[in-house]
Amino acid sequence: MSVSVVIPALNEAGNIGRLVEETFAAIPRERLAEVIVVDDCSEDATGDEIKALIRTYPTLRYLRHGVRSGQSTAIRNGVLAAKGPIIATMDGDGQNDPHDIPNLLNRLGASLNEGPALVGGVRAKRQAVGSRKLASVVANAIRNAAFKDNCPDSGCGIKVFWREAFLRLPFFTSMHRFMPALFLMAGYKVGYEPVNDRARLVGQSKYTNFGRALTGIYDLFGVVWLRKRTKVPPIVEDSAAVRHVPDAVSAREEAARARQAAGE
Repeated sequence: MSVSVVIPALNEAGNIGRLVEETFAAIPRERLAEVIVVDDCSEDATGDEIKALIRTYPTLRYLRHGVRSGQSTAIRNGVLAAKGPIIATMDGDGQNDPHDIPNLLNRLGASLNEGPALVGGVRAKRQAVGSRKLASVVANAIRNAAFKDNCPDSGCGIKVFWREAFLRLPFFTSMHRFMPALFLMAGYKVGYEPVNDRARLVGQSKYTNFGRALTGIYDLFGVVWLRKRTKVPPIVEDSAAVRHVPDAVSAREEAARARQAAGE
């Protein structure tokens, strides 16, 4: 199955072009449907870097927001625009390694309801400074206590998932931080794989620990509420799945009508 790679980007000039070239080199051509970069109103040369590569890579697409709307909105708009049934996401800062995508794809379920519908990366050796590592440990501990989803690294940007499953999820502007919990809430299976984590080469993070904490706590209560109000019962019977086999009388009647119509 072909995969569409969606990369949200905000002021990532110096990082995004290199990441796009790496992505085309890392994923076999027969598996890669397209790479979609969603520019969330960058004020630097992010867009110029991508546009300069489009002639080299015909399946590279550039989308730009008219209003800055955040990472989750950028991911969702990229998924909506995607052609492939499977989506891979990465952060635009180059810290995710596109060479990990084939391994994540190998772990993904063979169909929407067979095996994991989402496989998230787990950064084995974080390159972030000590305060960010500590913040991630605390945030993951709080999320696990609230959701019991056993997700070791919810903040890792590299993930692969079935597009159809993602589009069935409730959308809000920080949903990318809660993807494993949302997939589980919708009745899907999730899996995790260790991935590489690289240092940012250019620019700086768009988030602060304090800002992430405030938004994370606010959204945490919202997702807890969603889980309590969401019911996804299994379908145990579906009449459309039962093939109708006509009995002998019905078959004879159909044959008689056909002969009559032919005679007329």
